[in-house]
Amino acid sequence: MSGTRSNGDGTIYKRKDGRFEGAAYVVTNTGTRKRIRVYGATRDEARLKLTAQLAQADKGIPTPDRAWTVGQYLDYWMTEVVPTTRRPATVLSYESAVRIHIKPRLGSQSLTKLTVQQLQRVLNKQREDGHSVRVVRLTRTVLSAALTRAMREEIVTRNVARLVELPAWKRKDITPWSVSEVQRFLDTVQNDRMYPAFLMLVLYGLRRGELLGLRWSDVDFNENIVHVRQQLQQLANSVATGPIKTDAGVRDLPLIPVVRRALLQHEAVSAPGDDTDRLIFLGTTGAPLWPRNFVKRFHKLRERAGLRRITIHHLRHTAATILKNAGVPARDAQLILGHAHITTTQQFYQHADIEGQKTALTKVGQVLLTGVDGDRCRQVQPSNAILRGLNGWITNGGPAGTRTPDTLLKRPQPAGGEVSLTSVIKHQRTRAYAAVLGFVAVSGSRQNSEYDQGVVGVKDYLILAVKSLRQTVRPELRPRPWNVTTTDWTQR
Repeated sequence: MSGTRSNGDGTIYKRKDGRFEGAAYVVTNTGTRKRIRVYGATRDEARLKLTAQLAQADKGIPTPDRAWTVGQYLDYWMTEVVPTTRRPATVLSYESAVRIHIKPRLGSQSLTKLTVQQLQRVLNKQREDGHSVRVVRLTRTVLSAALTRAMREEIVTRNVARLVELPAWKRKDITPWSVSEVQRFLDTVQNDRMYPAFLMLVLYGLRRGELLGLRWSDVDFNENIVHVRQQLQQLANSVATGPIKTDAGVRDLPLIPVVRRALLQHEAVSAPGDDTDRLIFLGTTGAPLWPRNFVKRFHKLRERAGLRRITIHHLRHTAATILKNAGVPARDAQLILGHAHITTTQQFYQHADIEGQKTALTKVGQVLLTGVDGDRCRQVQPSNAILRGLNGWITNGGPAGTRTPDTLLKRPQPAGGEVSLTSVIKHQRTRAYAAVLGFVAVSGSRQNSEYDQGVVGVKDYLILAVKSLRQTVRPELRPRPWNVTTTDWTQR
């Protein structure tokens, strides 16, 4: 009958404290049924809240099996999810952001009730406290990753971290070393035992971890190839080898002679013996070289060379820029550096310098003002001697029958030299002579009745042929006057 409740509609009743409570059973995100409760100052308020919960369940959106706080879910996420999907260095970075920046500010907040306004205020306050834009963006990034996982587990319906707005982060300007600075650095470290390491950094643009993770088995001296397969990472108070940062970082590089010589000399000193899996660059004790100690050594040698300060990672930028200035195609530079996307190589690692811009603009000026591209212009510059020697000969005739089967007429001639190809005038004159002979041959045949009757002789036909030829050939190309009065016309 009217007003009767159906199964699943829930119930609303008044509590002893005067408030109204609504309760109903819904399905949770773990597949079990759970009794939910809502509260209101009036019956209508409690009914509206309960109706909203049931409407969400009717849409197939499950209810969380427990009331998560932000801090509780982050603890679960960092324990069960992040270690299985992120690299060790990333795990440490996330753990630091959660412990220092997120849990102190949002740890007690209900996960399902976190709003865009709340998170915006927290991040703005973090910026006001003096934290850099990069730190604030890292906080938002880590929280966003956690909320994305919560959406997949159907605990929250949206990721509020994606909806907040932050100030733009501008990368610091990087000015890599020039070629002369690299040369001065290498001259300074050429007697250092780590010389091969620094040489490979500036030539190949290896990442620090990739360099320190190289094993002797990764260097093929027979095929002259360096296999980049692992990296050495510093994790808290230990070092360990692990996979390369990206799949594109797993690459093979040519072992050029200067690096080959340096590695062979280093091998003779380090004496790895039969242990081919031993790391190439080790500390003085024979243990893996700690990345931070390698950085200290770099700066000590840099100061000795009197060079301006750059980070050791900026040597990677230096190598990328040198490759660009050397005219190496961007795709090849990408493969050498091991970037997943070519835009990373061009936008972030290859930097402009005044000398490169000067060279480019000078070349543009030559093209626009002189029509010469700086290398070769057929209209202005002659071909060089090598090209003239290779391509400057033609052959007239030949036994193949392409023009004539007579080998006596086969004669090579240099094109463009003192003996040039037949001029237009000579060519036209030859055609004129052929036309005259053809005219005489045809007109003097037995089918010509006038010739058979002796009305017109050979001399008359020659005169007619020349007149006809003068009417068809341009004045400047007409043959010279021909004396047809002689009977020995074949010698003409």
